[in-house]
Amino acid sequence: MKPFAKLLVACVSLGGLILAGCNQQRQFDPQATKTPSEVQTTTTTTTTQTPATTTTPATQTQAQTRTPDVPFVPTPQNVVDEMLQLGQVKGDDVLYDLGSGDGRIVITAAQKFGTRGTGFDINPKLVQQSKENAKTAGVSDRVQFVEKDLFTTDLSKATVVTLYLLPDVNLRLRPKLLSELKPGTRIVSHNYDMGEWKPERVVQVESPTGQHTLYTWVVPETVPENLR
Repeated sequence: MKPFAKLLVACVSLGGLILAGCNQQRQFDPQATKTPSEVQTTTTTTTTQTPATTTTPATQTQAQTRTPDVPFVPTPQNVVDEMLQLGQVKGDDVLYDLGSGDGRIVITAAQKFGTRGTGFDINPKLVQQSKENAKTAGVSDRVQFVEKDLFTTDLSKATVVTLYLLPDVNLRLRPKLLSELKPGTRIVSHNYDMGEWKPERVVQVESPTGQHTLYTWVVPETVPENLR
């Protein structure tokens, strides 16, 4: 081979090695083509997406709140006294007042008989007012007031239950009363009955605001099929 031809072959071979070396570098380190700004953008996007799946406490609280089924109408004090008498409330009873309003039924029972009681209401302002009324009456150690939906409240510990609700609410509540309350538990309702569940007593009471009807029941050992 002539010297010129040898020189040409050597140059071509050297050029191929240089090109091959460049190709190997790109295949080995693909990240080398990314700029710092591109890497930072990827990290920022991942961090921003994380809080989007988190539920805030405010959202949870809002989901648990609903409109009350019954407006607050105070029960006259002489009607309160008659309800407690009809329920045969004593010092060793556990009284639950469902839709307790300003707390007067539970507070009166604690004052007159030393009864331990709990008032349940979905309205937070009424619950707070009830706590203040109990403190003023000096019975905060025997009563409590809870902001809770009646239909999600465990009623099993009560020995006496008082109600001042509405006809349709009483009917919706009836299966819960019969399934959760112990046999022998007394129930007293102001103004509204329980449909097919016939009361044991019906009493009329006069007050400055008009005539009031009180109904009483005792939870039976065996619940009839038509009431379940």
